[in-house]
Order: sequence, then C-alpha cells, then structure tokens
Amino acid sequence: MAQPAWQDPEPLALDTAPVPEYGSGSLADLLPTLAAGLEVPGFTAAIPELTPADRNCVFLIDGLGWEQIKAYPDEAPFLHSLLPTSRGGTGRPLTAGFPSTTATSLASVGTGLPPGEHGLPGYTARNPRTGELMNQLRWKPWTEPKAWQPYPTVFQLADAAGVHTAQVSAPMFEQTPLTKIALSGGSFLGRLSGEDRMDVAAQRLAAGDRSLVYTYYSEVDGKGHRFGTDSDAWRGQLMYVDGLARRLAEQLPPRSALYITADHGMIDIPFDEQSRIDFDEDWELSAGVALLGGEGRARHVYAVPGAQADVLAVWREVLGEQFWIASRDEAIAAGWFGPTIDERVYGRIGDVVAAAHDDVIITASVNEPHESAMAGVHGSLTPVEQLVPLLEVRS
Repeated sequence: MAQPAWQDPEPLALDTAPVPEYGSGSLADLLPTLAAGLEVPGFTAAIPELTPADRNCVFLIDGLGWEQIKAYPDEAPFLHSLLPTSRGGTGRPLTAGFPSTTATSLASVGTGLPPGEHGLPGYTARNPRTGELMNQLRWKPWTEPKAWQPYPTVFQLADAAGVHTAQVSAPMFEQTPLTKIALSGGSFLGRLSGEDRMDVAAQRLAAGDRSLVYTYYSEVDGKGHRFGTDSDAWRGQLMYVDGLARRLAEQLPPRSALYITADHGMIDIPFDEQSRIDFDEDWELSAGVALLGGEGRARHVYAVPGAQADVLAVWREVLGEQFWIASRDEAIAAGWFGPTIDERVYGRIGDVVAAAHDDVIITASVNEPHESAMAGVHGSLTPVEQLVPLLEVRS
C-alpha cells in the first residue's frame, strides 16, 4: 500500500543493516585462522575455507576494498585476476567490521578480536574516564595503550609459540601506540619504499619453517581521501600497488600462502549540501549533543546527561531515511560491534550511532576541517566500504 504524501517517511529499519561476519568471515578472523594452521595454542580456524600453510604472509592495502578491485580491472590486472581465489577459492570477500575504518580494522586484524572486545570502536571515541574524545588513529590525547587495549596480539602469541614472526612497514609506524597494541610481536622491519617492503617480506617469510609475516601499504587510502577513487592520482596508486602485489607473489618461498586484503573500501561523496550535512551548522542535530565522535559515515553521538532519548528521536527524524540510526544498546544488540562488548568498551560507543546508508556524510566543518574536506570516505556498513578482499597466492 502506498504511503500517503502527507505522512512522515519511516526511518530505515535496523534489521536492514548488513552485519559483519564476525566469527566466520571478518578481518578479525584472519590471523586466528592462520595461527591455528601454524598450531599456535589457543586458536581455532574461524574461516573454514582457508587451507593451512607453513609460511603465511598478509599484505594489507589500506583503503582498497573488494568493489574497487572489481571496478578497475585495467589498473589492477594482477589483483583482479586473483578475485576467484578470494576466501579460499570461493571468490567471496571478507567483511571489515564496524566501523569500517583503519584504527578499528587494524586492531581487529592484529588482535583477532572484534571491536566490542579490542575496544577501538571508531576513528574517534569518548574516553569514559576523562570525558574527552580520543583519536584512536593518532592516539590523541595520550592514553596508556595497554589500558586502552589490554589483549595480546596474535603476533605476540605466535612468536611465543616459536613461529617466525615479523611486520614490514614504513619506519614511522614502528613506535606508534596503534602498532604497539595491535600489530606488535616478533620483529619490526621499517622500509621506506614499497618495493623494499615486498622484498623484505619475502625474505622474512623464508627465514622460518613456520612463518607469519605482515606488510602494509597506505597510499591508496591517502590518495582516495584527498582526490577520490575516480581520480588519476588514485588510479596511479592502484597501478603501483598492483605491481607491488605481483612482486611479492613472484618471490614467495616454498610452502607459502600470500593473503592480500584491506582494512576497508571507500566511497566518493559529492561536495554539495545535500550530500554533506554539516553538524557544526545544524542546530537541530547539535541540540543536546555533548560530543560528536566517529567520522562522517559512522558517527558516535554522545548526548548531554538526560538528553539521550531526545537526541535519538531527533537524529532519527532528520536523518533516518539516509542513515541507520541506533541507540547504543540497539547497535550492540544488532551485533554491529561484534557478538560481545567488554565492560570497558561500553561507554566508548555513542549514545546514538549513525551509519550511512545513502551517499551522504555528516561533516563538522569547524571541529573537523581536514576530515570534512575529504573527497573519498568510509566507515559504514555498505558493501563498498565493508567488503574487503582475501586474495590468495600459493607456492
């Protein structure tokens, strides 16, 4: 039955939001599955499609989602050719987890835990102890890393079990808190050029009879944020990283499996008022809000005491056709952050959580000028942001 023109439209139903495949096909399940294949105690194979290998290398390309590889076969012929190998030859992607953003995803990769347990539930999140917003990528303001994320990484546990373990990345990442709490364990080898990283990753893979090596490249994401995924600059980076992946694949030592994945995809948002809703200029959305966290497509909204219900109602009324709008408890019950939420993490999640459905973002032009100017963005539950490859090459 058609809805009368005068009747207010219904907000998006929360049960229509795609929920990440925690426990069977998310980024958090990758390293535990590889560790189980290496017989590291305490791990089970969460992704059943993967076959164990003695030497395992994970190459994570920041910002290169499943949909981007599918859409650009000419720029990424090698990666595109590997699409049928994804997820153990099923030709299917993994899900990043929510929100689909770097700090959250890298913590999920390295700890093998979903966001509700590792406790990095967004780009920025409120510290319940101080009441301040914490940027979990830049780690500002300073927060004791082990208090914020107390679990050991999979790399640490694998190293303790005698697996040859190494991370190969840009030197500037070696001492960052995010690396310490998510990706530490074994050796860190800093290399500036992408080619050097591929070569060293292959060497470290061959250095042990049982190996777990991680390497990373960030500039696909960087160019996407600045110029968008339909830009020459972004396409150039895609062509470059396609060559890096081929270079690494051609150097695999015997008994190796290379897994090429990403932390999230990306979507370009037009620079117009309909597509970019400015929280800092919208009195209706800002009423009763003490802090605005997260990022444009995955917002944590922290209400002033006593205003939680009113803020939820207003956000649903204003944005409910374009965003999935949930209370904290509704988002948790829906499984957005994983099957369980640690007590220390509960207050980091917004009183209201807004996940974009349409091609739209909530900017904050005054408080987030850099982020508000980005052409390409990510964070939500849509396939273009959420789906990531798990391409496989074996030797």
